Amino acid sequence: MCEGDAVNQNWEDRVTAAWAAFDEYPEERAHEFRALIDTLVAELPDDSPLGPFEQACAWDSTGHSDQAVPLYREALARGLGGYKGRRAKIQLASSLRNTGQAKEGVTLLTPELDAASDELDDAVRACLALCLSSLGRDREGLSLVLGALAPHLPRYQRSMANYARALVEPRV
Repeated sequence: MCEGDAVNQNWEDRVTAAWAAFDEYPEERAHEFRALIDTLVAELPDDSPLGPFEQACAWDSTGHSDQAVPLYREALARGLGGYKGRRAKIQLASSLRNTGQAKEGVTLLTPELDAASDELDDAVRACLALCLSSLGRDREGLSLVLGALAPHLPRYQRSMANYARALVEPRV
């Protein structure tokens, strides 16, 4: 399946539909949701980065960050890029934090601060802030969150952006 062909779009639509129905699977049926994702993944070529990505998301969303970490790594190692690659990095960093590896999450997400801007920018900052907080670097984390929030405020954008910078800039 090539990016953009009809079969791929059909597969993407079915994956989207599966995720749209996620809330229909309470915790005791989480294994059924993961099996649904596994069935869809089985349709992909063996070397597709989408397979381990979707499986990682399913494990992660059902409360198993430890199972998700190696799958996110595999998806990225297979070349998952673009929007889904960025999502994988965010979600991997979150799972790393959940499994006591927040430092690696910081290392993974810090370069994303300089990546091309998209709708995931705030998610990068929020997840990075959580990783930083887990490492006792709360001021840095708060600075990131305030900086991400400032543009969304109806007023006080400049003030909040300045306060965010002041949290991490050396005092003179």
